[in-house]
Amino acid sequence: MHTTTSTAHSPAAHAPASIPSGRLRTSMGMTALILFGLAYMVPLAVFTTYGLVTQMTKGHLPTAYLLTLAAMLLTAYSYGRMVQAHPYSGSVYTYARKAFGSHIGFITGWTLLLDYIFLPLLSYLLIGIYMAEYFPAIPAWLWVLGSIALVTCLNLVGIESITRVNWLLVMLQLVFIVVFVALSIRNIAGQAEPASLLAPFHHDGFSVPLIMTGAAVLCLSFLGFDAVSTMAEETSNPTYRIPMAILAVSLIGGLLFLLVSYCAQMVFPDWGSFADPDSASVDVMRRVGGELLVTAFTATYVAGCFASAMVSQASVSRVLFAMGRDGALPRAFGRLVTKKRVPAVAIVVVSLLSLVALVITLDTVANMISFGALFAFSAVNLAVVKHYLVDHRLRGARNYLLYGVVPGLGFLSTLWLWGSLTSLSFSIGLCWMGLGLVMLLGLTRAFRVKLPELQMAE
Repeated sequence: MHTTTSTAHSPAAHAPASIPSGRLRTSMGMTALILFGLAYMVPLAVFTTYGLVTQMTKGHLPTAYLLTLAAMLLTAYSYGRMVQAHPYSGSVYTYARKAFGSHIGFITGWTLLLDYIFLPLLSYLLIGIYMAEYFPAIPAWLWVLGSIALVTCLNLVGIESITRVNWLLVMLQLVFIVVFVALSIRNIAGQAEPASLLAPFHHDGFSVPLIMTGAAVLCLSFLGFDAVSTMAEETSNPTYRIPMAILAVSLIGGLLFLLVSYCAQMVFPDWGSFADPDSASVDVMRRVGGELLVTAFTATYVAGCFASAMVSQASVSRVLFAMGRDGALPRAFGRLVTKKRVPAVAIVVVSLLSLVALVITLDTVANMISFGALFAFSAVNLAVVKHYLVDHRLRGARNYLLYGVVPGLGFLSTLWLWGSLTSLSFSIGLCWMGLGLVMLLGLTRAFRVKLPELQMAE
């Protein structure tokens, strides 16, 4: 790949020059991409909002996961099509900018940051909560600070170090899931009056609106398949490997979530009796395997959160890098340093923002992430239609199906989930978008100057 830069033109006399581009180091293969996505998702993420969504859906968590999985697979397909068109860092920011122009691209990228910036923060927050509960003599804030420091160092060393650690942490979670499912089957087989095998999907209290609301929250569990797209410039043959990895991560993660939530619902059908919805997973573990399984779960879950923090920080730093390289953010974000060619400034800035984990609540973070994620998912589906059917004017039944119907269904499904979010989600999300609009007005001098544009070609 080679890059060229050009000067953006506008009616204004002093349009800023384009920002020189950098090139990230190509080092990721298919296995590394899938591990990256699974580590980002956290295979045990089903327990992050388990109690909350189980009560929200009145015991229909697996049904909500089915709806979310269907929407995510459609959107994963759209991500794959856009990676083939634009195999560069930046994810939805790059796709929206290429499809709809620099201004829409900036707002989309800014809203995407609401998802990406606060996902590592969520991981740090969960690490602090669980470790402080297990080691009460050590305050939560100390665990948070230690995790941020270690993750930052690993990211500065380079993406190869993250891949090696991901192998261990993802496999650890998968082993735990196998043990949990096996013990759950034994528990279900030993029940005096086992429930119907279809009960987790449909029983008394079934409500489509409640399940849709729960499904919208569960998008939080799937965040990771989209992050794979930010590694496009660090992957050999990205137009083939990135789309395949995105679909693989979505399907593997979704099936794991379905399996675990189904077993948990069968073992603990009395969803209304949780002592505390935030720690409902502990109640399930205790019923399945006693205190020993509770201890194993805590250790494995914290390890998964650490893996997610590593890859989510790496991912958001690439989005900041792409925006800085384009001139949508200060130039320092778009510079690569050290022999590993990593966006160090972006990595450090994300670490500093993650310190908010010391003062924010879990519920607030979850709402912020869900808003940003679903907005980004909607944008990438529309970008497929715009790029292939409008810009390139592809015609014929096959093209209409691949680039019109499928992404159209993806857009409608994510829009439906987006509309099911809570009012808190919209309040926070719209305020964030408003702040982005103010920044855009400042960068473009009230739209009199164009944002600098990076031209990239194979």
